[in-house]
Amino acid sequence: MIPPIRLGLRANARQFALLVVLNALVGALVGLERSVLPLIGKQDFHLHATIVVLAFVVAFGAAKAVANLAAGALAERVGRKRLLVVGWLVALPVPALIGVAPSWWWIVGANVLLGVNQGFAWSMTVVMKVDLAGPRRRGLALGLNEAAGYLGVAAAAFASGVLAGSYTPRTVVWVAAAAIIAAGLLLTAFVRDTASHARLENVSTPPDRRVLRSCSQAGLVNNLNDALAWGLAPLYLAAHGASVEQVAVVAAVYPVVWGAGQLVTGWLSDQTGRKPLIVAGMLVQAGALALLVAGSGRFTPALAAAALLGLGTALVYPTLLAAVSDAAGRARVRAIGIYRFWRDFGFVLGALLAGLVADASSSATAILIVAALTGASGLAVAATPFRSPPTERSSHARHRLSVRTPA
Repeated sequence: MIPPIRLGLRANARQFALLVVLNALVGALVGLERSVLPLIGKQDFHLHATIVVLAFVVAFGAAKAVANLAAGALAERVGRKRLLVVGWLVALPVPALIGVAPSWWWIVGANVLLGVNQGFAWSMTVVMKVDLAGPRRRGLALGLNEAAGYLGVAAAAFASGVLAGSYTPRTVVWVAAAAIIAAGLLLTAFVRDTASHARLENVSTPPDRRVLRSCSQAGLVNNLNDALAWGLAPLYLAAHGASVEQVAVVAAVYPVVWGAGQLVTGWLSDQTGRKPLIVAGMLVQAGALALLVAGSGRFTPALAAAALLGLGTALVYPTLLAAVSDAAGRARVRAIGIYRFWRDFGFVLGALLAGLVADASSSATAILIVAALTGASGLAVAATPFRSPPTERSSHARHRLSVRTPA
């Protein structure tokens, strides 16, 4: 007898847990680059212009943004699982390109493929978890998803930075990347498509475009400052005398706090509403970037700034995704793709802004400009009226529904 399809985390615990593990691997793959790739550009390829070093972030962000947009449309046509598999297959050449790269532009090319991998694979873990969870626990589901991804980023960033002290940094990156991609492809074979769960929810409300626009600008600015933390912060700390190990610690603390914090903030947004957490998170991020500059690159203030930046991002990241899902109505999959396009386009703008300003003026000036933009983004969200998230009562009837479908 074929079991009925039901919405909810408990009813779909096994598939949900599998998707959580998969997203941890997706995050770990990009986390390998967090602490060492900017230093590889300077040390292995003798790059002097910051904007050239940050070209890999521009390539990654542009490819991921376009892949996010495409994923929103393709998911309904080819299926969630197939697109997840494609995401991992696209990543297969990345370890080889990094390992044998004769020039920095091979690394940039590898990051184009990495961006497509992240756009397809991470987008599908988001969409599939939203499908499985239903409306009542959407924030919690996305908090668990993003926590797994960014704890994966943190673990890989720390491990690659520490191992780079004993082994060639490029060797660390390509060997670990190959292992992660193999594991991701293996686990994806056990994933089931979730389109039938999405049909069960049967959302018919029109999208709230004001909220979608507000969330998109906040997501863009959030990833703008993340690009700065990824590409410029290691160079800023190294220029002020930080060791490779210290850079690795700072690079890891940020996503550790970000990842672990989302275990709470996603659930909290279901209870208190999305808007207060988004506004608070953007303002905390702005303060963290200001603290980084005020500390003049010293290790202890940089560590505190990284923790605050992680806290602010934890408040914002799953909450924005949940708010978009709430506001998207019947256009949910496409709206998530559009939001993630604008959010990840922030990597492109952030890398370009950080690189150009750092080369023309200083890294500190670039960081302060991004801090000001982040604060202004939070105030823009504060001025936007939001819908309340779905409540237990309003969605109770929907969760009692079940359908039987063929395997």
